[in-house]
This record gives sequence, structure tokens and C-alpha cells, in this order.
Amino acid sequence: MKLVFGDIHGEFAKLNKIINRRRDSIDMILQCGDWGYWPKFHGTTYVDRVTGKVKIENNYNVKNGKTKIYFCDGNHEDHESLNKLESNEIIPNIFYMKRGTTLTLDDGRVVLFIGGASSIDKEFRTPGYDWFPEEAITQQDIYNLPDMKIDIVISHTCPREFYNKLKFRNNFVALKVNDSSMDALSYVLNKYKPPLWYFAHFHLFKQGYDSNCRWTALSYIGSSERCWIELRK
Repeated sequence: MKLVFGDIHGEFAKLNKIINRRRDSIDMILQCGDWGYWPKFHGTTYVDRVTGKVKIENNYNVKNGKTKIYFCDGNHEDHESLNKLESNEIIPNIFYMKRGTTLTLDDGRVVLFIGGASSIDKEFRTPGYDWFPEEAITQQDIYNLPDMKIDIVISHTCPREFYNKLKFRNNFVALKVNDSSMDALSYVLNKYKPPLWYFAHFHLFKQGYDSNCRWTALSYIGSSERCWIELRK
């Protein structure tokens, strides 16, 4: 079984519970950004937004065992630390897939990872500390795309064609329309014409079909909406 996950935001205990229930059947997880890679905060204390309890940040508390996890970057990541990685395997069997990286599945299908998106809360964050201009997809990222057949795309935000089909419950999420990364992904959609596309970022679950592509928007872990789905065969 191969699963695709939406935003994790460092909620690894919740991820561990899902993996543990299906440990014998999950061989791979593809994750759509906002994984929650913040190594500089590892070991620090914080107040849980939901329970109000003081917790200790553990950036490596993922009990995935033999399940391989491949994640792209979201907007809420430590991009500075990601760019300094000497290996894309951050801990055993967990791999950061930088923009333009591909993965060939055992059935021969090729997955393209292209993370990144703009944060609408950046005015409340500190540049170089918990916000980085590298969060958005750049022209260089587009230049670096491979010339090959792509069957599946894993991204954080989505092409504008998909965005126009999403229905939002509040203006906070709708503000994400002003993101040049969506235009970059529209180029990706037109370049590869992939049959499947998965993304997150908008904290909702929805599926659709545009430009001969079946797409799925996944919510965040802990949400009342679906945050994971089995990879379509």
C-alpha cells in the first residue's frame, strides 16, 4: 500500500498512530509539503495550540520503521536548513525531495516532486528565522525541471486551474490566490500533462478532473477532513 498525505506540520505523533495501525501494509508514503522540518527548534519547548500544554519539540520523532517517506517542501519549513542538507535522507527512510526531483515507483510510474508556496502569514513571521523567501517556486526551479514523462505530481500548492475549482469556507484560505507558485505549477501541468496530481496547503479535501488530470487536495493531519488517501493505481 502506498499512501499520500497532506500537511503534517510536525505533528509526528499523529502520523505515527496512522502508520502503526497499518504498519504491515504500508510500504511508502508520499507527502505534499508542510512536513514540519524545523531542526533549529529541536529540543525547545512550546505551548500546544489545542491543549494548551507545554511540549518539547522533537523534529525527528517519526516511527516509520521500514515505511519509506518522501516529502516535498511546503511554505512552512526551514528552507535554509533544507538547502544545506548534504543528504536528502534526513533520518532513516525519510527523504526530502527537492523541487524537480523524481521517484520511480515499482510499477514503473514516475513521480515528480515540486514543493513550495507563498505564506499569507509571513507578515507575522521573522525572515531567516521562521520565514524564508525561498518558500515560493522560482524561475530557476522551472528551468531545472527534468525532460521526461511524468505520471504523478506531488506538490504543496496547486496549478491555478485546480484552485479555481476549490470551494473555501473562509476568506483566510481564499487569500492564497495571490501566489505566483500556482502559475508556475500551471506551467508544470501543461508541460507534463500528468494523469494524477496530489497537493495540500489549503487544509481541505476535494477531488476533481482538469486538463486530463485527476487531482486530489488533501487536508492537514488531525483535521475532520481527509488528510491521506491511498495512491491511485
